[in-house]
Amino acid sequence: MEIGHLNQLQSLQLGNNSLSGPIPSKVLNISTLKSLELELNSLSGNLPSNMGIGLPNLQLLYIYENKFVGKIPDSISNASNLIRLDLSGNKFSGIIPNSFGDLRVIEFLVIAGNNLTLNDDSLETNLLTSLTDCRYLAYLEVSENRLSKLPKSIGNLSLEHFYADSCGINGNIPLEIGNMSNMIQLSLSTNDLNGSIPSTIKRTHQVQYLNLEYNGLQGYIIHELCEVSSLSELYLTSNKLFGELPKCLGNMTSLRKFHIGSNEFTSMIPFSFWNLEDILEVNLSSNALIGYLPPEIKNLRALILLDLSKNQISSNIPTAISFLRTLETLSLANNKLNGFIPTTLGEMFSLSFLDLSQNLISGVIPKSLELLPSLKFINLSYNRLQGEIPDGGPFKSLTDQSFMHNEALCGNPRLQVPPCDKQIRKKSKTKMLLIICITSTFVVLCILVVACIILRRHKTKKLKNPLKSELSDNLGAPRRISYYELVKATNGFSESNLLGKGGFGSVYQGILSSGKMVAIKVLDLTLEATSRSFDAECNAMRNLRHRNLVQVISSCSNDDFKSLVMEFMSNGSVEKWLYSKNYCLNFLQRLNIMIDVAYALEYLHHGSSMPVVHCDLKPSNVLLDEDMVAHVSDFGISKLLDKGQSKTHTQTLATLGYVAPGYFFTPNS
Repeated sequence: MEIGHLNQLQSLQLGNNSLSGPIPSKVLNISTLKSLELELNSLSGNLPSNMGIGLPNLQLLYIYENKFVGKIPDSISNASNLIRLDLSGNKFSGIIPNSFGDLRVIEFLVIAGNNLTLNDDSLETNLLTSLTDCRYLAYLEVSENRLSKLPKSIGNLSLEHFYADSCGINGNIPLEIGNMSNMIQLSLSTNDLNGSIPSTIKRTHQVQYLNLEYNGLQGYIIHELCEVSSLSELYLTSNKLFGELPKCLGNMTSLRKFHIGSNEFTSMIPFSFWNLEDILEVNLSSNALIGYLPPEIKNLRALILLDLSKNQISSNIPTAISFLRTLETLSLANNKLNGFIPTTLGEMFSLSFLDLSQNLISGVIPKSLELLPSLKFINLSYNRLQGEIPDGGPFKSLTDQSFMHNEALCGNPRLQVPPCDKQIRKKSKTKMLLIICITSTFVVLCILVVACIILRRHKTKKLKNPLKSELSDNLGAPRRISYYELVKATNGFSESNLLGKGGFGSVYQGILSSGKMVAIKVLDLTLEATSRSFDAECNAMRNLRHRNLVQVISSCSNDDFKSLVMEFMSNGSVEKWLYSKNYCLNFLQRLNIMIDVAYALEYLHHGSSMPVVHCDLKPSNVLLDEDMVAHVSDFGISKLLDKGQSKTHTQTLATLGYVAPGYFFTPNS
């Protein structure tokens, strides 16, 4: 039976086959059809002039990527229930029919990749005006046809996605574009647009993707663009934009891809830009940017692509760039960089593309680059490099084009450089080893003689004055800080200096006479457990030294007052960052904090001379310094475990209603 005789057929899906010829007229008269999918075939011919009349219930029509020709018939609007229509990738010609505006329930309309045109400006206006009646239309793609301009009526469309790339659109972007408040993706690339970016763009507050590259736009990157808080991808490559990069770029925390290459920007990269720690791609190439790369470049820790080529950036390559462990593409070519290539580049294990050509870089090529497993492309030409070219790892497959026009490189003859003088290097190495051995022997002998003299004098002094010797053993102990110095440091323990209160007392911020900022923990002596807490914390911290423990600097104790002076943690507790609306931790920060706390616990349990169980590990007892490094604090109810004690020695001690994971440690587990 022929398909045309299936009078109850509702869905016909024949996409991605090898069908050819025209669509049978009987198929276009199956009135019950709701879905007709014939995409990705070799169907050809014209669409019949009455198309749509016999399909009153059709909701989905896909005939994209075929070989249809001729005009799109106006009668297609008779399929008035169409929701999704895709005619792209064919060879349709003629004027885009205004009857698309009669498809009142249409949501998805794609006519891209044809030879359609709008010969008359009035027709273009009528088309887009008619589409304003399509209140459900969310997706419109007209790319790769021939349009002439964007009319003001475009602001009346309720689109979420609009693509009009390579359409020959000229003139300005109308101010009415700001009325498209539902817009999520807007792409007008590869046209002839001019003028400036309209300030009304800030009203499209939901836009996540904005592509205006390969046009003739002029002026600055306007500050209003920074106000589009949801913007994730911004493409402005190959325009005529100029001036300074605005400082407000650092406020665009949602930005993930930022491409503004091939413009005329002349400023430094604003310092605030290096705070975009979640950005993935940055392309600022082919401008006239000046200045240097600061160590803060390491903040862009999620970066995958960084292209700063063809600018006027000077100074050296900061070693901090090696912290960009996810970076795959790094291009700093055609700048004024000098100094050496950092050996730490060998730690960037994701790097696959490295271009440092046409700079003023000197020194040797680090052999650490041999360790990069993903590196496929290297260009170090037109610099001032010298010494041996590494021959391992990715260097095995490189050609002379990667090293041409340097000062004094040597290595494998296939790289068009002279061979390195092995004999001279061997003699030089032997001579150097001999000098090192002789020098080392002499230094060791001198140290031994001096050590013997000091040891002998020390024994003599100890015999003469044993009391003085005993006192000298305590010189390394932290100095005592008086109560009056603490009063002065905290403005009389003022409420303005109060950092917080806990179960055993209060913590104040203070500045000692030396100028050092400290945190002062004052214990509440009205509590019975205060003395035990003070003794426990002193015993626990007396011999503990670890980068992830809060350091106790000193103490102040008498019958009426007990306090501990500790290093100040400027970023407060993890509890504040987890449960306050004004603070937020991203995934990597949370992971680093967990690792820091794990390091601290591993040291307490296994690394110290006597195992320590914290017993009260919780977010409020984990403090963050200025670099967001976590430090475990508050050892008020900790337990010291001797080697001979049993598993049952540790009691369940913790904040009421909270048992910390540190409690479960036992020395024999």
